[in-house]
Amino acid sequence: MNDEWLIYRGVGEPHDGIDALPDPPPWRDFDGGPVEAPPGGSGGVGGSGGPGGPGEGAAGASEGAIARRLGAHRQAAELHRPEPEELEAINAALYLRRPLLVTGFPGTGKSTLAHAVAHELKLGRVLRWPVVSRTVLQDGLYRYDALARLQDVQIAASGGAWGGPGEGPGRVPGIGKYIRLGPLGTALLPATRPRVLLVDELDKSDIDLPNDLLNVLEEGEFALPELERVADTEPEVQVLNDDGAKVTVRGGRVQCRAFPFIIMTSNGERDFPAALLRRCVQLKLGQPGEKRLATMVRAHLGEEAARLGAELIREFLSRSQSELVAADQLLNAVYLTHYAAPPTREDLADLLIQRLDRPR
Repeated sequence: MNDEWLIYRGVGEPHDGIDALPDPPPWRDFDGGPVEAPPGGSGGVGGSGGPGGPGEGAAGASEGAIARRLGAHRQAAELHRPEPEELEAINAALYLRRPLLVTGFPGTGKSTLAHAVAHELKLGRVLRWPVVSRTVLQDGLYRYDALARLQDVQIAASGGAWGGPGEGPGRVPGIGKYIRLGPLGTALLPATRPRVLLVDELDKSDIDLPNDLLNVLEEGEFALPELERVADTEPEVQVLNDDGAKVTVRGGRVQCRAFPFIIMTSNGERDFPAALLRRCVQLKLGQPGEKRLATMVRAHLGEEAARLGAELIREFLSRSQSELVAADQLLNAVYLTHYAAPPTREDLADLLIQRLDRPR
C-alpha cells in the first residue's frame, strides 16, 4: 500500500502529521469561529482546555490514561498497528471530515482506535460519549441546569449573595454558570485542529438517536436556545466544556471549524438508517488473530508475559472460532495466571474466559 497519503499511520509514536491534512472538500468546509488558542495548547478553542499534546491543558491526555488504553509497553510492542483496510478507513474519515462507524464484536479494539488516533496525531484527550437506551441527542450537546438557576433566582429575591465577580445581594449569576457542553458539543467548538470524539455503542440507543444525529453531523453546528434568547443583551457567554474549562459561546450557537474526528462504535446488534450510513465511513473489525493478540499482551504486560501466555493465546483463538469471547478476558487471564501455578492456572483461565453468548 502506498503510505504517502496517510495522515494517521498507525506507528504509535506522536507526530505532527495532522498539519499536513489537506483542506476539506467544499461540501465539508466549516468556518466557525473566531478561534482562540488556549494557553499550553495547539490550535484549540477559547479557555484553558483546548486540545494540545499529551498532558497539555485540560484537554491533554495524561500518560496514565494513555497507558491504560494503549499499554505501558506500547513502544516495544507497536500495539494496534492497524491492518491496511483500517488505515484506509481511518484516513478516509480524516480527509472527508466524516464520522467513522466501526462495527465488531466486543473486545475487538473498536474504542481503542479513537485513543490510538488521538495519541499519534497529538489531538489531546478523547471526548467520550457512552450511549445507553435512555441517551438522547441533548445529552451529547449540552446540559442546562434550570432548577439550579431557579433556586438562585429565589435566593437573590430574598437578598442572598454569592462570592463571585459581579455577584452580590439580589444579583443572579449569569446564565453561563448553568450550562455545560457535553462531549459532542465540545467537539464542535471552533478549533484549527479536530478533537477526537468516541460515541461508544451507538447500537444501544433507542430508535430515534441515530436519526437525531443527522443534522448535527451534516451541518457541524447546533444552537443553545437558552443563549439565543439572550443574545441581544449577552452576545458572548462563557460556559464550561466537557474538559471542565471555560469557553465562549457567541450568539447562542456553536459551529465547528475543524470537523471533529468522530468514531461511532457498534457491536452489530442493530441496523442503522441509510441516511446515517451514507454520512459515515464504515469499518468492520474482525476477531484479532494470534499475532495481534500477542502484540496486545506484550504492549500491556511485557515481553515475558507474552511468552508465557502463548499457549493461553492459542487456546483463546481456538475457542473464539465457536464462542463469543473478548480480548480483555484474555488480558485478565494472562495477568492473573502469571502469578499462579498449575493446576490453578488452568482453572483461573477457565474462570476468566467464559463465553459471552452462553445461554442464560
